[in-house]
Amino acid sequence: MTDQAAAASTDDDVLGGLEPNQVRLRFAPSPTGLLTVGNIRTALFAWAFARHYGGKLVLRIEDTDAARNTPEALQYTLDSLRWLSIDWDEGPEVGGDFGPYQQTQRMDIYADVVAKLLEAGKAYHCYCSQEELDQRREAARSAGQHSGYDGHCRTLTEEQVKAYVDEGRRPVVRLRMPDRPITFTDLVRGEITFLPENLGDYVLVRANGFPLYPLVNPVDDALMQITHVLRGEDLLPSTPRQIALYEALAEIGVGTGRTPRFGHLPFVMGEGNKKLSKRDPGAGLGEYMERGFLPEGLLNYLALLGWSIAEDRDVFTMAEMIEAFDIRKVNSNAARFDPKKCEAINASHMRLLEPAEFGRRVVPFLAKAGVLPAEPTEEQQRLLTAAVPLVQERMNSLSESVDMLAFLFVPDEAFTVDPDAAAKVLTGDAGAVLEASVKALSDLSDWTTEAIEAALRSSLIEGLGLKPKNAFGPVRVAISGRRISPPLFESLELLGRDRSLHRLEQARTLLPAD
Repeated sequence: MTDQAAAASTDDDVLGGLEPNQVRLRFAPSPTGLLTVGNIRTALFAWAFARHYGGKLVLRIEDTDAARNTPEALQYTLDSLRWLSIDWDEGPEVGGDFGPYQQTQRMDIYADVVAKLLEAGKAYHCYCSQEELDQRREAARSAGQHSGYDGHCRTLTEEQVKAYVDEGRRPVVRLRMPDRPITFTDLVRGEITFLPENLGDYVLVRANGFPLYPLVNPVDDALMQITHVLRGEDLLPSTPRQIALYEALAEIGVGTGRTPRFGHLPFVMGEGNKKLSKRDPGAGLGEYMERGFLPEGLLNYLALLGWSIAEDRDVFTMAEMIEAFDIRKVNSNAARFDPKKCEAINASHMRLLEPAEFGRRVVPFLAKAGVLPAEPTEEQQRLLTAAVPLVQERMNSLSESVDMLAFLFVPDEAFTVDPDAAAKVLTGDAGAVLEASVKALSDLSDWTTEAIEAALRSSLIEGLGLKPKNAFGPVRVAISGRRISPPLFESLELLGRDRSLHRLEQARTLLPAD
């Protein structure tokens, strides 16, 4: 028995009789802007689910909102998923047997399905005006009754239809909902039942003939043979309606006749215990790309928003997540997004990188800031390789490399000291410190970290009687331009004797006048 077959024997309540490799999930973003952390978590869980069972992930683009969807946004979505290393088996740029994978290219398919639903009596035309709907809903509310659609057009006679048509009314298409409870077992929340009085016949197609999300989404699922659907809990109220449509599609021969298993993921909450909005700080993927988060670090943290690999472990690789992922272990309670923990998880992944890989990843950020060219010279690469071990443990994101390392690469004529650092550190005993440092280092024959440290400690701490903070602070600001830098003595060694002495002398010109 294969490992996947063995897993299936204990996972039948998830697989529902399927073989593991028959699992098919989809991620269906709408390219209307930047991906949010909530979108990414949904994609991550669907990807991990599919990969865990050896199934397939379908990327489907829900781009029917013509006013907001753009080719640029679509490309950004694809590029973002690739940056995250969330790969898909079918969809744009990959192909597959069930395309096209953009809804705007499937309009003829939807029209054909709607025609079949109408012919089979599973759907019907509704001629009610918005004013009439509002009046009847208000009357129902006043009477303490359910205010959903009341089925007015379910059984129109030919004469009534003709009268509406003669008036020039253009009908919508509604699904004929079954008059019974709809019960399903949610993979995250367990058994859920919706009563028929709360499930009115809903609109599938607008009066202008444009198909709506409640139609196209289940139709695509059915035709693409999607077996499992993971999505946010905000979509839970629409699930019984979609189940009814899956059943109707099965009866008219659309798809495999199998209703997908649903799992509704918990809300991601932001500040104030409110659902995280795409306008909230930290909600958009672009922010993390700009700041230099590692894809694996960000995904690791997002996985923790509702799921855990173990009670005593927060940091793991995506390969480990795939092996351990169990949708039944997703917590149904809302998860709180914690920016500080997200940063800490990312920092942990940065520590796990081999120094050479860490150095490779910081180059684009140094290049963007003009610190290095996109392809560093041999000497620049040598210096970067030597500097990486000094900063890797001190950084939380790759963009921090600019402030930490720029002083090593900037030409002396372009080097500047941060004014705030100068004002706070180059005061008091700083003049004596700089003068003594120049003298101690000028005569140093062995320009190594150990020799530099010994010379400065002897001159500044023993000679001037200063505490380390007061002794080394002015030297740090002089050579790095900042109050925070890589380890001081190692930095002096990397910067070299001539450049170090030059910067110490230049810093003396920044001292306040007596």
